[in-house]
Amino acid sequence: MQPRRSVLEPLHAIELEVERGEGRENVGDRALVHRRRIEEPGDDRDVCADARRRIDDVGIRFRDGHDEGCPAWQACSVRRAVLIVNPYSTHVTGERVAAVERALRERVDLRTVSTERAGHATELAAEAATAADAILVFSGDGTYNEALNGADGAVPFGFLPGGGTSVLPRALGLPRDPVDAARAIGAALADGRTRRIGLGVVNGRRFCFSAGIGFDAEAVRRLNELGRDPGGARPGDAAFAKMFARMVVERRARFDPQLEIAGAGRAAFLLVANCDPYSFAGPLPLHVAPGARFELGLDAVAPVSVRPRDVPRLLAYLLRGRGKLDARRVLTVHDVDRLEVRCDRPLPLQADGEDLGDVETAVFEAERDAVSVLV
Repeated sequence: MQPRRSVLEPLHAIELEVERGEGRENVGDRALVHRRRIEEPGDDRDVCADARRRIDDVGIRFRDGHDEGCPAWQACSVRRAVLIVNPYSTHVTGERVAAVERALRERVDLRTVSTERAGHATELAAEAATAADAILVFSGDGTYNEALNGADGAVPFGFLPGGGTSVLPRALGLPRDPVDAARAIGAALADGRTRRIGLGVVNGRRFCFSAGIGFDAEAVRRLNELGRDPGGARPGDAAFAKMFARMVVERRARFDPQLEIAGAGRAAFLLVANCDPYSFAGPLPLHVAPGARFELGLDAVAPVSVRPRDVPRLLAYLLRGRGKLDARRVLTVHDVDRLEVRCDRPLPLQADGEDLGDVETAVFEAERDAVSVLV
């Protein structure tokens, strides 16, 4: 039976684009190509199947669509993404991975890979950057950090919340539910919607949202020493809050100067922010540097010293994100490109909640306009 004219005309238009190289160009820049048929496929299924085979080599695939309840087909250049999954992240399960994959595949040609060891996400991201249009990461903040250290920023990233805190996707305004976040990221990738953000770098290691020397880095280390549960998940926010309180009590809320920030002065510890909030305590954002933005340089807050009377005021500042810090007792810097720090003795360093060991010197740098993120 002769195929209907309503089918042949749009199919010939697609093939003409392919012959001219326009189809390949569209695949290259991932511009969407649509051809719709309003009538029922009926006896034209064979010609549609034949067209699928003829244009497979240029990366255009057919999808079913619906317009006001009418069946339709469309051909489009589909963007390819690699989904990096850390199966040991706190809220990552097999069921959630499957649900995230289904949501992404509504808009994206997806390949999923899993991390198998520390640092593996860095390798996987480097490989994905050469073969995909986007790198998606379903994990916690530590794996986001690893992935960002593996790619050069030419390929956009999408971050799905799978950790106990997942600061980065929350700071970017993505939904806390990973499936809802997957739908938002899939739509952003299909539509070409990205946001350029800067990153921080400390001693050559990139970080997304925060880094610190001294107090908070020691809390991260102590939390890591608690180990993981049988499912591989790290202790959550409640354990971190208890660790924080224990450290304050141990020192009787007294912290003396132990490091020097070049050009600023001496301080007890240092908190460096690439965005606001610095982190979260459960549902509550912690505002170390309320003026920090992904689009700017680095902000930093460094108490010169802390005494028991200072603790309530500092906690109130962290939770409210407003109030005036005493310039004589707290050093602050805003939107800077570089910070150089020298410690009196080796002190713990953390970046995005990852323990980077003890350091005597540290150089923090702003890598402005570093990567594109899907939001």
